[in-house]
Amino acid sequence: MADAKVTEPFTEQRARELLATAATPLPAAEAELLSLGENAVFAAGGLVAKVGRDASLHERAARELHIADWLAECGVPAVRAADTAVQDADGHPVTLWHRLPDAVRRPAAPADLAGLLRLVHALPEPDFALPRRELLSGVERWLRLAGDAIDPADADYLRERRDGFAAAAAALTPHLTPGPVHGDALPRNVHVGPDGPVLVDLETFATDLREHDLVVMTLSRDRYGLNPDVYHAFVHAYGWDVREWEGCAVLRGARETASCAWVAQHAPGNPAARAEFDRRVASLRDGDPAVRWNPF
Repeated sequence: MADAKVTEPFTEQRARELLATAATPLPAAEAELLSLGENAVFAAGGLVAKVGRDASLHERAARELHIADWLAECGVPAVRAADTAVQDADGHPVTLWHRLPDAVRRPAAPADLAGLLRLVHALPEPDFALPRRELLSGVERWLRLAGDAIDPADADYLRERRDGFAAAAAALTPHLTPGPVHGDALPRNVHVGPDGPVLVDLETFATDLREHDLVVMTLSRDRYGLNPDVYHAFVHAYGWDVREWEGCAVLRGARETASCAWVAQHAPGNPAARAEFDRRVASLRDGDPAVRWNPF
């Protein structure tokens, strides 16, 4: 019997090798690495390339290009695609984008994000299908990518949490009218250029409870130590505090579960990610909402 193919760790070097095989004008060896997460994001000249971590992200990459065109038509400030096609690099999706002008203020403030969310939450459904915001859908993939770098008992614990919160979330009654959402509404996904704040990282756009986009900042306040005054500025700019909604705790718990599993995929070959994963799992097991998590 032939040996199963071993998945190579998704490191910067591996991402550069993949970029070099794609049909893009970016020079893989010299391109600047902007970030390494679900995608490796490289920039050179006026272009940006996103290399997907996993082959299963092809469909999502194609949808992100479609969403970028839709937002442009709606006048929502967002990153714009430079090519409508998804390239394939040894099974990994690669997409090409226009590089944004240099930031005039960094990092973006939560209030900058709130203004963009108001625009997104005012949009009607597009004339193409958006998926539901399956916040927990990536958990299995992230745990699979973690492999034996994490304790199997921790992986099983997160699967159990995932199933429980998925059922609870499906039964929620929203306060806001459901519709298009960004899906990963964090200030890091906002670029403040000379013309104002712009949305980036559109791959999690969905149609679902608008509260999904607001619960993210409650987690920033409680788990990552966001200044309460800054959180208040976010609430003021948006016009409503999601903590007033009885379903807030359910969506928060779902996002904590997803955030913990997301770190797991970085654990192979990354001791810092493994340590952060262990810290997060322990705080969930202990039921301690006051334990601060480190951004990753």
